[in-house]
Amino acid sequence: MASSLLTLLDDIATLLDDVAAMTKVAAKQTSGVLGDDLALNAEQVTGVQTARELPVVWAVFKGSALNKVIIVPAALLISAVSSTVVTALLMAGGAFLCFEGFEKVAHRLLHSKEEALAQRAGHLNAVLDPAVDLVAFERDRVKGAIRTDLILSAEIIVISLNTVIEETLLRQALVLFSIALLVTVGVYGLVALIVKLDDLGLALTRLESPAARGLGRALLSGAPYLMKGLSIVGTLAMFLVGGGILAHGIPPIHHLVEQQGDLVGTLINGGVGLVAGAVLVGVVTVYNRLRGKAPA
Repeated sequence: MASSLLTLLDDIATLLDDVAAMTKVAAKQTSGVLGDDLALNAEQVTGVQTARELPVVWAVFKGSALNKVIIVPAALLISAVSSTVVTALLMAGGAFLCFEGFEKVAHRLLHSKEEALAQRAGHLNAVLDPAVDLVAFERDRVKGAIRTDLILSAEIIVISLNTVIEETLLRQALVLFSIALLVTVGVYGLVALIVKLDDLGLALTRLESPAARGLGRALLSGAPYLMKGLSIVGTLAMFLVGGGILAHGIPPIHHLVEQQGDLVGTLINGGVGLVAGAVLVGVVTVYNRLRGKAPA
């Protein structure tokens, strides 16, 4: 009996070690989406009243957790039925990442800094307008953030599933639920920290310690640059991850990437992502114009 118990415990420990290793690989593969997820969700809270920032983050966190409760079983079911469908979803997710990344770049290039500042000022003025229904505004922000999270969560889960597609159903389920938990807690924990950096900085500037006041001033001045940096890194990662997914599904390019070093292979993946994003944005733009829909 003791021997059987020890064997069972050893098997469980081995399984958990394997799951931890596979979860680490899956997390690395989804880094691009995670960066974008973090930046987008931090941006979603912009304009919300200071006292309501954390409640809004909490509401989106709950919505994100519900998204993953639905997505993970659905992904496992699809995997059990056909791995080809998983591959197709993975390619679609990679294409979407490239499209979204290039759309951000195009929007940045085609709109002046003055236009962006005017748009932001208009948004903030609308929030400060007493006639604006802040409850409805906050509800719309939460719904929009949860919809965005649904798309990004689906991409994260599908990319993670692809890394363990050859494993047993139990291992797949453990890895996906681990990734879902880590992503949800990690991303929204960081979002909560980021949106409160200015409050933390302000509190530190009021302390007697010169070091604390200096740190507070640094946080206040650095918070906007942190948000901008997250946006840039997230966009770059979208090209690398999305392009890498597409390149993996195109045999000639995949073989070329395998023959190169890590740096050259990464550049090739990024180039594939950039080109794919440009083509997709062009196609969507032409389609919208044919429908008479004005570009954003």
